[in-house]
Amino acid sequence: MNTPAQLVAVLGPSGPRVLRQDEAIAYADDLGLTRGDGCFDATLVFAADAATGTPEGARRVLHLDRHLARLARSAAGLTIDSPPAHEWSALVEEALAHPQAPAGESMLKLVLTRGREERPGGVFGYLTVTPLPASTIAARTEGIDVATMSRGMASDAFADAPWLLGGIKTIAYAVNMAANREAVRRGATDALFVSSDGYALEGPTSALITRTGAELTTTPTGATGVLDSITIETLFAAAQADGFTVTHRLMRSQEVPHAEGAWLASSVRGVAPIRRLDGRELPLDQVLTARLGRLAGFPG
Repeated sequence: MNTPAQLVAVLGPSGPRVLRQDEAIAYADDLGLTRGDGCFDATLVFAADAATGTPEGARRVLHLDRHLARLARSAAGLTIDSPPAHEWSALVEEALAHPQAPAGESMLKLVLTRGREERPGGVFGYLTVTPLPASTIAARTEGIDVATMSRGMASDAFADAPWLLGGIKTIAYAVNMAANREAVRRGATDALFVSSDGYALEGPTSALITRTGAELTTTPTGATGVLDSITIETLFAAAQADGFTVTHRLMRSQEVPHAEGAWLASSVRGVAPIRRLDGRELPLDQVLTARLGRLAGFPG
């Protein structure tokens, strides 16, 4: 029997359930499908370190508690009643213990929608576990080519507009995916959003880090609408203890190519160095990149 490429499991009144391959789960009037009315979170699944005393073959989810907490914050921002964290944890445990769960590094995605529009019956929650392509893992060491593109909003556009859902990880990602396609059209791998007043913000699925000497800098959240990055939070706390200075400030987009290094960091791909920005080569320090990845908790 072939192992399916992706495993899907759902929350339900009778407890967590792993689905058969290609089993349908969504209704046509689900508001997540019809309106993008929902939220999600995602992180990495990888083999646990045998040195820690975990059983052979055990799987580890990177910062699961923090991702569940961020999912709950996103749901609250959308006024969606999220299932409690222990129900999500049970669903994750059920999925990863299943014999059809992917064996290699994988992306765990937790999805929550408002549910059905025509026949309301409560929220709808499910997860997927999807193997990572080799290109995603390779980006941690080989780097990525990035194209800057306008987000079409000022750097403080979210300050007095909570209805814009700044910092909330909604499933309405059409703009983000369009930016990635445009980046590919330009010959790049990924995109870096720039505000209309000229500040570097974040990638469609990642946070920006630059380095100058022993200082690591990232974009502030809040008024910028930039998502609160768990990878940045983890990395910066560990980096401070490791001798770095860390800063949250707005950076002009022109500053990025003049830094001594720049990275796009996410909870799945990891800390990927920017190799080229709009065709301009940036310094690539693989030793430092590996160090930052370890500080953020990624497998070495």
